[in-house]
Amino acid sequence: MNRMMLSGALALTLAVPGIFAQPKPKSQAELDALKVMYAAQTPDARIAACENVLEKFKDTDFKATALYFEALSYEQKGDYANTVVFGERTLEADPKHYEAMLMLATDIAQHTKEFDLDREQKLAQVEKYATTALELLKDAPKPNTQLTDDQWAGAKKDFATQAHAAMGMGAMARKKYDVAESEFKIAIGGTDRPDPGIIVRLGRVYSDEGKYDDAIAQYDKVMAMQDISPAFRQIAQAERVRAFQKKNAANPAAPAAPGTPAAPAKPDAPKSNGPQQ
Repeated sequence: MNRMMLSGALALTLAVPGIFAQPKPKSQAELDALKVMYAAQTPDARIAACENVLEKFKDTDFKATALYFEALSYEQKGDYANTVVFGERTLEADPKHYEAMLMLATDIAQHTKEFDLDREQKLAQVEKYATTALELLKDAPKPNTQLTDDQWAGAKKDFATQAHAAMGMGAMARKKYDVAESEFKIAIGGTDRPDPGIIVRLGRVYSDEGKYDDAIAQYDKVMAMQDISPAFRQIAQAERVRAFQKKNAANPAAPAAPGTPAAPAKPDAPKSNGPQQ
C-alpha cells in the first residue's frame, strides 16, 4: 500500500509558486537541472534527473531532496533495497528529513515478517523512524511559506497517519494485536480521508483477535467507500469472506457471509431393504 509519489507537504510545495524559495539554486544550470528533476514523469526519468543533479552540482543545497526523490522513485518501481539505501542517504544529508523517516518506517514495516531472523532489528528501526518523525512534526516549519495554515495542518495529519500506520504494522509482525489495533485506530481517526489500506489492516487485526464482526464491519466500510481502486475493493471483499469463514469455523451455527455459496448437502445414504435375493 504505497503512498502517492509526491504526497503531503511535498506535493503541496510543488503545487504552489516559489518552489525554490528555500533554499535557492546557485546557478541557472542548477535551476534547469532541478526543473527537470521536479518535472520528471516516470521513476526512471526521475532517477536519472536526480543523479544528474547529484553528480553535476555536488555542493547543491537540494542534495537531500534529490536523494529523497530517488528513494521515492525506487519505491514506485518496487525496488525495496534501493528504497532503503536512498532513504538512508537522505537522512545522512538531512538528519531531520521526517518524510524520509516515514517512508523508511512504512517500507521496512511492510517487508518485515514474523519469522525474519532480523525481525527485531528491523522493527526497532521502524519505531525509531516513526517516533522521531512524530517528534519533528510537532514544531516542523512549513516547507514553503506560501502554504496556508490549513494546508500545512492537513499535511501534518497525513504524516502522523503514516507514522502510526507503520507502528501498527510493526506490532502486527510481533503479534501484539492490542498495540496494532490502537495504532491503526489513531491512524484512521487522524485524517479526514482514511486510507482504505489501513482500514483493511485494522480488519485483519480484529480477525486475528477473533473479533470477526468488528473485522467484517471494517471491510464493509472499505467496500462502501467511493472513488477507491477496484483492487482495494477486491481485497476487502476477499478478507470479508475469509473473516466469515473463520467465524463459521469458530461457531458453526453462525450464518454464512451474504453472497457466499452454501456448501453442497451430503447425499442421503441409500436405504436398505434387506439382503437382495
